[in-house]
Amino acid sequence: MINTLSKLGSLLLLLVLFACSPQANEYYIDSKDAFFKVASDLKAGDTLILKDGVYVDFEILLRGNGTENSPITLKAETPGKVILSGQSNLRLAGQYLVASGLVFKNGYTPSSSVIEFRESRGKYAYHSRVSNMVIDNFNNPDKQESDYWVALYGKHNRFNHNHLVGKRNKGVTVAVRLNSEASQENYHRIDHNYFGYRPTFGSNGGETLRIGTSHFSLTDSFTQVENNYFEKTNGEVEIISVKSGSNTIRGNVFYEARGTLTMRHGNGNIIENNVFLGNGIEHTGGIRVINKDQTIRNNYLEGLGGYRFGSGLTVLNGVPNSPINRYHQVDNALIENNSLINVEHIHLGAGSDAERSAVPINSKMAHNLIYNENNQQPFTLFDDMSGIVFEHNDSNVDVPSEISAGFQTIELSLVRAENGLLYPSDTSITSGVSRDLTILNKNDTGVAWYPKTPATVAFDSGKVRQVSADASALLEAIENAGEGDVIEIAPGDIVIPKLAFIDKTLTIKAAQPGQTKIGFERSALFEIRDGGSLKLQGLHITGESSPDSHGNTAIRTKKWGMVNNYRFEMHDSVIENLDVNHSFHFFSTGKGAFADKIMLSNNTFTNVTGDILQLNTESEDLGIYNAEYITLRGNTFTNIDGGIAKIYRGGTDESTFGPLLLVEDNILSDVGLGSRNKDLASFYLHGVQRTHMSGNTFTSSAPLVVEHTVGEPSTTVINNVFNQTQPPKVTELRVKGPHTAELRDNTINE
Repeated sequence: MINTLSKLGSLLLLLVLFACSPQANEYYIDSKDAFFKVASDLKAGDTLILKDGVYVDFEILLRGNGTENSPITLKAETPGKVILSGQSNLRLAGQYLVASGLVFKNGYTPSSSVIEFRESRGKYAYHSRVSNMVIDNFNNPDKQESDYWVALYGKHNRFNHNHLVGKRNKGVTVAVRLNSEASQENYHRIDHNYFGYRPTFGSNGGETLRIGTSHFSLTDSFTQVENNYFEKTNGEVEIISVKSGSNTIRGNVFYEARGTLTMRHGNGNIIENNVFLGNGIEHTGGIRVINKDQTIRNNYLEGLGGYRFGSGLTVLNGVPNSPINRYHQVDNALIENNSLINVEHIHLGAGSDAERSAVPINSKMAHNLIYNENNQQPFTLFDDMSGIVFEHNDSNVDVPSEISAGFQTIELSLVRAENGLLYPSDTSITSGVSRDLTILNKNDTGVAWYPKTPATVAFDSGKVRQVSADASALLEAIENAGEGDVIEIAPGDIVIPKLAFIDKTLTIKAAQPGQTKIGFERSALFEIRDGGSLKLQGLHITGESSPDSHGNTAIRTKKWGMVNNYRFEMHDSVIENLDVNHSFHFFSTGKGAFADKIMLSNNTFTNVTGDILQLNTESEDLGIYNAEYITLRGNTFTNIDGGIAKIYRGGTDESTFGPLLLVEDNILSDVGLGSRNKDLASFYLHGVQRTHMSGNTFTSSAPLVVEHTVGEPSTTVINNVFNQTQPPKVTELRVKGPHTAELRDNTINE
């Protein structure tokens, strides 16, 4: 009887509790107003479903306190069919919140982040999750206006299975913030995300993932970054910038990604089971080691072309008694069981100079496998490496004598295993990565319902559109062309009365090389705008019909405000008589514009009163510049008042690779001697990181002027002829002593 009454009492108590408990609600939201009506009073278990559609200028605050078993949820009615555009963002504040299924595109955040795990300072999210989201080219139109796409605050939050592609304005793609005690030792998890193409930014501020900042770098974060795919994340030299302690970076794939996983600040991080596949692409890097107690184990690195701070494996020199924002000495690093296959450069003691003189200490490099099929050994030692113990490493090439005691040089035959990685055919060799290492499949990251498209559209990949030699026909064809199309112009003379805007990847060529002559009546012929890239081939371009005013330009970018990188090529063309007034340039960049590539080959330039390539608008000395790769090959330049190329990269920042200049087999006559050429140079190169000039002939021209700044720039000028032309002038602006350029086998007939 007593037992029965006890059971009845318990049942009544449950009924009372159930009656007093708030019921979970499901809200279908079809407008901003509908959301705001319910958003301020959400309870555990509530679900908000955004109905399919496009929501413009929608700032969402998901706030409340769910529970582990009854979170508060915001989701799309159909994943991928809820689009947030205009000035939109998402903030989460409270506990046990879940958001999923939304797409951010065609706009930018009005605040500091697109997705932010906080409402405001001190009001953070905990135990919350954002998954199955897409952020696609959601960029502020001012490229130098900084924002994050994702900012993690609070603790125990998860960011997983999201798709992020095309961040072009300044700022980290995903940032873990440690600037309050409530966000330190956070145990966040960042996993199974697809980080797609991030174009070269052209200055500092282009990291894909950053954990902490230098100010809080001696604080532990305990963030786990696992099973993410980084494809062509080329923003700057640091793809992942670790600036805190006790983080784990595990099981990620870096595919054709320019830059490195960098332990920039912070101690006690673990880097393991990651795969780096460079496919021989220049500046694809691996792991950079700085600070104390770092563990780098069981990582696979293949086909990496990076060097210096971006090499396959870089162990940096530190600054004695370093301030918190500089470079702390490598101490107690363990680098073991890594495979470095066809890695061009392994740099030890990198950055060694008068300031960075603290060599690595108390460290070990053991059981690693080094293999280069070209039989070139990859090591460069920039300082004393006796503070690293080398033992039981295997290599198929002889390594420097200073470290050779720790390497066994053996003949190696590699075979590709089922997991896609190369291993010694001799299974008794146990150095390098484990044979059971698994490679993350790209299709297992991001979302299944959003395509992982190629980074850029290739020239000549679309339709061929044939047009007559008529201005209206050409302008109409440019307007109606699709991405990658080719416009082929019939022979004849054309004078274009309007400025032609290029906002897609487009080739314009002559049907019969040299038989299509184009003049223009505006201050420019073509203007490259956001989304545009231009290739010209076989054309004859003249400035005869241009307005009689100074400062005309045959081809230019948008004067200000470009956020998309562009490409420009011209081949087999004739450019003449850009001379109706002074300072008539061939190509001018707008401020903030950035070219992935500029190439001129087999062209003839005659009678130009300005410069050929003006790439010098970024003069604030902040490490910003206008073009990454510039190539001039097989061109003839005659009677050019200005310079052939004016390239400027100022400041002391070392987080970029470029500019990179290649000049081969060109002929210059009467170049650079105009009274308005203030640089007094045929080429003026300030801060260019790599210059190679060979096989060129300079006759009666201004000299080559090179000004070295930061970054250990490499300049080689070999096998050129300088007739009635002064020899190259190279100046070191940042270091004392003679210049470091390689000048040899040149013929100088002053």
